[in-house]
Amino acid sequence: MRVFVTGGSGFVGSYVISGLVAAGHEVSALARSDRSAAKVRALRATAVTGELGAVAVARLRGHDAVIHCAAYVEDWGTRDDFWSANVDGTTQLLDASRAAGVSRFVHVGTEAALFDGHDLRDVDESHPYPARQKYLYSETKAEAERRVLAANVTGTFETISVRPRFVWGPRDTSVLPAILRMAKTGSFAWLDGGAALTSTCHVENLVHALVLALTRGTPGAAYFVADEGTLTIRAFLDALAGTQDVDLGSRSVPGAVARPLACVVEASYRLVGAKRTPPLTRFTAAMMSRTVTVRTDRARAELGYAPVVDVAAGLAAMPRLVS
Repeated sequence: MRVFVTGGSGFVGSYVISGLVAAGHEVSALARSDRSAAKVRALRATAVTGELGAVAVARLRGHDAVIHCAAYVEDWGTRDDFWSANVDGTTQLLDASRAAGVSRFVHVGTEAALFDGHDLRDVDESHPYPARQKYLYSETKAEAERRVLAANVTGTFETISVRPRFVWGPRDTSVLPAILRMAKTGSFAWLDGGAALTSTCHVENLVHALVLALTRGTPGAAYFVADEGTLTIRAFLDALAGTQDVDLGSRSVPGAVARPLACVVEASYRLVGAKRTPPLTRFTAAMMSRTVTVRTDRARAELGYAPVVDVAAGLAAMPRLVS
């Protein structure tokens, strides 16, 4: 199968390329810079110069499927930052893929599309999008997913969304590095002692689900994927930081204090037009103090999904980061 990947030089996308190549697929990947193109070629894929939101139909012709990994995955930014990448970029890619004769479009979604600041406990795919979105990332990923699933035409242009929760693993460029930076500067603190529960998804488990979704699953459907079991946020992050011999300590702030404080901090940053990310954001404060666990029954039944890496093995295989 010929597969076109977006975000191929990033954390998830690079693993997707490797997984597809290992499975015998021919892979092309969007690259917006020479550096990104070099990374794509090093993974034995063909680099296609271009940018999300402006992918030419001609670049997609001859491909059987698209796996859309690229997104603005931040907890801070302007509405245009989020909307142009996550919504407009996805919409343009959908239109170009359909026009090019691509038969299957697999979208990397997220449980955050359903997150409105309250607990999501053992939710499945029947859980609705919030009536009112509170976070730009959640809002734009939800809208992108709606458009992906609405574009489905079974038998002609089939679309599927795979929703991982809390992706982690080697080469992570966001969660672990951020935690280590905060630990190093002494700014890390648990919210509510890290007692909230979380599902997690090792990056290789996500790739496994995405490869399965190329040929399996119900067109027009979304699927949660996650590791086996759940952990408290503290148990998981302590273990993750422990792979780098870093102790996160026990300092804790009540979530009931952190969440409104984050609103004040964000408002002050927006008031002065600050470009840098605030030390505390509403999205992070909410995610770190709320239970978010998902059910994978549908993915197991319809995709044939089962985790290929368990949490203990994944932690044991984590490399040491260069400080």
